[in-house]
Parts: sequence; C-alpha cells; structure tokens
Amino acid sequence: MTSSTRKVRGGSGRGRTERLRKAKGRKASSTRWLRRQLADGYVAEARERGLRSRSAFKLIELDDRFRFLKPGRRVVDLGAAPGGWTIVAAERVNAPGTNTGTNKGANKGKRGAVVGLDIVEADPVPGATLIRHDFLDPAAPKLLKDALGGPADVVLTDMAAPATGHAATDHLRVMALLEAAFDFACEVLTPGGAFVGKAYLGGTEKELLAAIKKRFKTVRHAKPPASRKESAETYVVALGFRG
Repeated sequence: MTSSTRKVRGGSGRGRTERLRKAKGRKASSTRWLRRQLADGYVAEARERGLRSRSAFKLIELDDRFRFLKPGRRVVDLGAAPGGWTIVAAERVNAPGTNTGTNKGANKGKRGAVVGLDIVEADPVPGATLIRHDFLDPAAPKLLKDALGGPADVVLTDMAAPATGHAATDHLRVMALLEAAFDFACEVLTPGGAFVGKAYLGGTEKELLAAIKKRFKTVRHAKPPASRKESAETYVVALGFRG
C-alpha cells in the first residue's frame, strides 16, 4: 500500500454502459447503480490494486491525514467484509504475511495484528484473522478479544445497516452501530489508542460525540475525498484514548 493516494483515474466504461442499456429484466435503480460503478474512478482503481472495494480509499485517506495505523499496532476492524479496510490496515501495521514491499517498513520493524469481524463472510486477507459473526451478538466482544490475544491499539468501524431509503431511520441505525462499536472500543483499547468510525449526520449524534470526547484527547470529524459527495456519511477520528 502506498503511503498516500494518487489521484484516481476516471473510467469510461462506454462499452459496458451500452450493454447495461440493453440488459433485460433489470430494474432502473439497479441500472443506475451499475452505471455509476462503471464510471467511478475509485471503483476501477480498487479493482486494479486488489483492494476489493472503493471504501478502502476512505481508510487510506483518513490514515494519511491522521496517522493512526503504524507498524506494530493491533487493530480490530468491525464490519470488515469484503475486506478492503482489513487489507489496508494489515499492510500499514506491518502484519505478518503482508510482505508485499508496497508499505513502508515491509520486511522490517514492528509487526502488527489485525482482526476483522462481519456478519457476512469475506475471503481471507493475508496477515489478518477474519471472524464471521454478528457484532451485536453478546458473544462477539469475547470472540474478538480472544482472537486478538490482548488489548487493541486501534478500533475501526465502517459498519452500516442496510439502507431503507428513509434518512431518519438510516441515521438512527448507523449511529446505533457506532455507539456499540464505541462501547467495545472503551473495553479493548490500550491507553493512547484510536477509534475511527462511520457516522451519519442527522441530529442525534451530539450525545454520542460528547461521550467520545470525554474518553479521547482529540476528536475530529472528516469526510474523506473517496466518500461520495451526496452521501450523509462522515467519519469520527478519536485519538489518545484516556483509558
């Protein structure tokens, strides 16, 4: 993984777009989504670099700015499937098995560890342990702690509930997931650790953000360039866990 993101190229996808227009039995909404994917430079770049999803660039951009993924750090990735964030985290913390030569410190320096969890199964990621389980199940925290074998330095969450199309409902669902992830982070993080999570703006986030600020020295809000402009999502980056 390079230390910074190069400008992502746009893709024409002209021939594939023509085939989309001719496809029979496909809903108009599905066709619009596929057309947007084909025209999205981040999607094409993620495919070329084996990152599995365009969302991997969100983590790259956040870490380039805030520097919370460092060689030797132990990371928990919540909502890991299909593995884009997990791949980035494993390479940047120099987890065993990630000697690709593309990340600074590869083949030398401190070795980190990454444990990812998702209710959906994901293909294996070199240098990471992946668990298929519902994070909201009471057994999930212990599964993660046992797999990590000790405290974490970073907890990441890109979890999102399936969209309903109703903005207020989607906001509440994402914020509930963020709150659950924050509670877990407070259990597992070592002093000085970091918590990075997805939030949706919608009016109910103030109380949770106030709680996060009490437990971390520095809290920032960021919308990485890879996050679509029309999306209500933003990211909370909390650094310096007070323990």
